Amino acid sequence: MKTLVFDLDGTMYRGTQIIESAHQFLDYCIQNKIPFIFLTNNSMRTPQENVKHMQDMGYTNIEPSMFYNSAMAACQYVKKHYKGNRAYYIGKQGMKDALDQEGFIVDDENPDFVFIGLDKDATYKSYSKALSLILNGAKIIGTNNDRILAKPGGFEVGNGSVVDMFEYAANQKSPRIGKPNRAILDLCLEYFGLKEDEIILIGDNLETDIKLGFEQNIETVLVQTGVHKKEDIEQLKIYPTHVVDTLMDLVGYNFD
Repeated sequence: MKTLVFDLDGTMYRGTQIIESAHQFLDYCIQNKIPFIFLTNNSMRTPQENVKHMQDMGYTNIEPSMFYNSAMAACQYVKKHYKGNRAYYIGKQGMKDALDQEGFIVDDENPDFVFIGLDKDATYKSYSKALSLILNGAKIIGTNNDRILAKPGGFEVGNGSVVDMFEYAANQKSPRIGKPNRAILDLCLEYFGLKEDEIILIGDNLETDIKLGFEQNIETVLVQTGVHKKEDIEQLKIYPTHVVDTLMDLVGYNFD
């Protein structure tokens, strides 16, 4: 049986608002012993914080070991591809914990890297501080390139838009790590001990979740509860394997 790889924002919830059909489908997976994990570009929360966030909305039987995020991927990617272990970051606890777990030393004076993760409390001052360190020789490491995020009643700026700002200001490019890039897929599969043909990617964003599967020839499901709708498919030329209105439309599907 294939493992379902769920996105979070726009797929399981919008901000602090649960998507009830996703809740029902997750319960269905648990009852029918359908394996699942979560792969998210959102670097703000630790896996433990992800559990609490979902439990507070009403989800049950969720464990920290089920989550892999772009902060974890970014830190592991840098360890594999670059030398240096001193880092400054824009981000929340999820970013800090990922750096700690990979042995980075936080340095706000002469870091080797400046990690750019989502921080909804970031300010012009904090951005300017990070920029000064980049201009002084640090390498930009963007955790992901989401343009926008779904929230209750609309959308908000995604981390990719912030990364683009730093790239433009510093005239430097970040490696591409988060969805839809191959890097996060390889690292996630390694983390969970899975293979490409053993998963189905499920998400609301054609440009991240679905593009990842489309380009790597992995089965995908676009769920229309977040960023994109089926009308966007032809415009973006990114083609999911399946399109559903809600995750409950997958009840009865053969996941073998």
